[in-house]
Amino acid sequence: MIDVDILIIGAGPSGSLVSAILHKNGFSVKCVDKAKFPRFVIGESLLPHCMTFLEEAGFLNAVLNASYQYKNGAAFSFKDQYTYFDFCDKFSDGFGTTFQVKRADFDKLLIDEAIKQGVNVEFDYKIDDVKFSENFVIAYSKSGDIRAKFIVDASGYGRFLPTLLNLEIKSNLSPKKAYFTHIFDNISEPLYDRNKILITTHPENRKIWYWLIPFSDGISSIGVVGEDKFLNLNLDDRQTLIKHVYDAPILKRLLNNAKWQQDVKSIKEYSKNVSKLYGDRFILLGNASEFLDPVFSSGVTIAFKSASLAAKCITKKLRNENVDFKKEYEDELMIGVDCFRSYVEGWYDGSFQDIIYTKNQNYEVKRKISSILAGYAWDKTNPFVVKSNEALHALRGYC
Repeated sequence: MIDVDILIIGAGPSGSLVSAILHKNGFSVKCVDKAKFPRFVIGESLLPHCMTFLEEAGFLNAVLNASYQYKNGAAFSFKDQYTYFDFCDKFSDGFGTTFQVKRADFDKLLIDEAIKQGVNVEFDYKIDDVKFSENFVIAYSKSGDIRAKFIVDASGYGRFLPTLLNLEIKSNLSPKKAYFTHIFDNISEPLYDRNKILITTHPENRKIWYWLIPFSDGISSIGVVGEDKFLNLNLDDRQTLIKHVYDAPILKRLLNNAKWQQDVKSIKEYSKNVSKLYGDRFILLGNASEFLDPVFSSGVTIAFKSASLAAKCITKKLRNENVDFKKEYEDELMIGVDCFRSYVEGWYDGSFQDIIYTKNQNYEVKRKISSILAGYAWDKTNPFVVKSNEALHALRGYC
């Protein structure tokens, strides 16, 4: 049996980040993942606030030198309307640019950086069960049992502890489905801005939307999202995705010469929630806790924020310092999660789309919204963060 201070399950973004920070704080850390890296994951358009956490973990220089696609904002299109948000022109302080990344490469780069810093990482290492005692947690695996003082679940969609400890609860967001793939986009339109994610609303059904995320090598990630009753065409996944994409005139024009890969993936009922984010000797990070929706690319930002907060709380606990996980982890994390949730709900009920696509955009309002779309959903000086529902309601009246 191996003895460590902290066991981290999952070597994705939150696992890499929390591993590096806790190792830097002087703890013995072991990070395991049941997969072999690299592996395909969606969530490819980072938000500028991610850069804050990459810097905290000592990963920033590696990311800056990786030749990823530069990103400075988000563009939105609906019928003949087109608008965009420049993340450098925002209310909150902090980074205004970031990158669009193939997650297989990006996630491997982060965990490789953690390994370079001295973190003990093993892949193809599946934890089968855990048992909690007064002083330790024991994780059982055919690859070797591990005894730790604390366990961190960064397993993402694997949701190891929520499943094992029966923490899963129904999300308050309606179930949706996504079809997605990578394409050789062959976009030749001179006005197309590869420095922004393009989010397109379906011309006839505003509950359906698309993402187009360009990478630096001429490949793009393309996806369609909506309720299954709207997306189901009784076709295979590839035909379904292509048919829906070509229903949007701007995408049909941009992707007229695209080369579509055969491998189209789908995921359904992806919104998740849990009854608790932490307990005695464990904590849940990122998608292992709650996942909202891909529409504003908030997933990695929330994962990083959760890892940063968790590292601070775990450090205090293992140093026998006073720590309030409810206040310092859950309450703080949920400020941003609840903010993003308000705008996700506003997207699907149409209220936030009305605000985005209005021709009467107020400059200061746009800067505050730009901050949230850039990931600064924890900035309590931004009234659109702390009173997001009221802001949406008030702004819709001006559209």
